[in-house]
Amino acid sequence: LCNAATKIQASFRGHLTRKHMEGEKKDESSSKEQEEELDIDLTDPDLNKAAAKIQASFRGHLSRKEGHGEGQNPSN
Repeated sequence: LCNAATKIQASFRGHLTRKHMEGEKKDESSSKEQEEELDIDLTDPDLNKAAAKIQASFRGHLSRKEGHGEGQNPSN
């Protein structure tokens, strides 16, 4: 009976350890993906041009959405 209990406990501890290690592997892979996504050269002139273009497009979108675009009646 004592040997059976020891065997069950050992199996359960192994299960918990494997489950814990699997969780750590998932955390490592997600942090590596985040590092890869953030590896951007912020001094790149093309990147600055692209960011300015995106910002200008978004500002235009907001302006049109608010009804302040050209050809709009100010009373709208």
